[in-house]
Amino acid sequence: MNTLLGKTTLFTLTLTLALAIPLARAQGNMSSASASSDKVIATVNGDNLTMGDLENKEVDHLLQPRYQYYEAERKALDDLIDQHLLEMQASREHITVDQLLKREVDSKVVDPTDDQLRVYYEGLESNQPYDEIRGKILDHIRDSRKSKLRAAYLKTLRSDAKIFISLAPPAAPVDLQNAEIHGNPDAPVMLVEFADYQCPYCQKISADVLRLEKEFGPKLAVAFKDFPLPMHANAQKAAEAARCAGDQGKFWEFHDLLFSDKKLELADLKTQARNLKLDGTKFDVCLDSGEQTAIVQKDLAEGRKLGLTGTPSFFVNGHFFSGALDYATLRDLVEQQLSSSLSSARGVALKESSLR
Repeated sequence: MNTLLGKTTLFTLTLTLALAIPLARAQGNMSSASASSDKVIATVNGDNLTMGDLENKEVDHLLQPRYQYYEAERKALDDLIDQHLLEMQASREHITVDQLLKREVDSKVVDPTDDQLRVYYEGLESNQPYDEIRGKILDHIRDSRKSKLRAAYLKTLRSDAKIFISLAPPAAPVDLQNAEIHGNPDAPVMLVEFADYQCPYCQKISADVLRLEKEFGPKLAVAFKDFPLPMHANAQKAAEAARCAGDQGKFWEFHDLLFSDKKLELADLKTQARNLKLDGTKFDVCLDSGEQTAIVQKDLAEGRKLGLTGTPSFFVNGHFFSGALDYATLRDLVEQQLSSSLSSARGVALKESSLR
């Protein structure tokens, strides 16, 4: 418990966007296809076009804009949470928010020395004399230090609060028919990853996915979909190699090895197969003949149909997420789905599939 707050009890902040933020109604019109797929949204020469038609046939044009909208909404929500936490704490202490911030933030800002200001000035390479812009430099540094202190204080408030965020990224249907699945296919949370073995971000986050599986155990299943990017010369064959290993029951071992070792040349792929005690001759025939090319390309085509433009891209119970990924973000998404009443209805966002 942070000493700034003294003895505080844990308070609860439960935010349900559908009730708390009017903007959610706009997203509802964009992303609630499961509830209104039969709704007629246009009529062309007597033929009705439904929301389901729009979702299924134009998903490649919709997912990324919806995700950008979600990111803006999430930023606004975080700001709303911060303000609400400040108001709650100020109310507990019977003071105003301004008084709270003056005590916890403004009063703790330490001005830089004149020597420090001059060092900062030299780094600007400005043509204006130091004395003319000294005040502006001082204000800038004060504002920067104030922002950091405010962020640190809000982090403390968040750590002492119980926050559940029900706002979820947009969803899209993902076909798992050809996906390799690790864990129980009926787990309450299914994490689907579209990835490229040569992508450095995919390589980096691979360890986080393994950590997620270890933490959540039978509550989480992971499905892998290939999305080899054209700028990565070895990605396609690496994906085929993992599929060839899968034919011998060692897809995930080969998959993990590709991401950890990052050796993707054709000769390396064949060496790794033998290191995993696969039938080398059978593996080579599979890889050299392109036996798995069509399956990898099918995943790639699906990703393009979904509007994916980069890797890694994740779908957590169908909810799309990409961009700056870290373990905490992925964990929050899994926790959100576990806490949500929608977690038992994963099929809304995923096509019915015959799972391996």
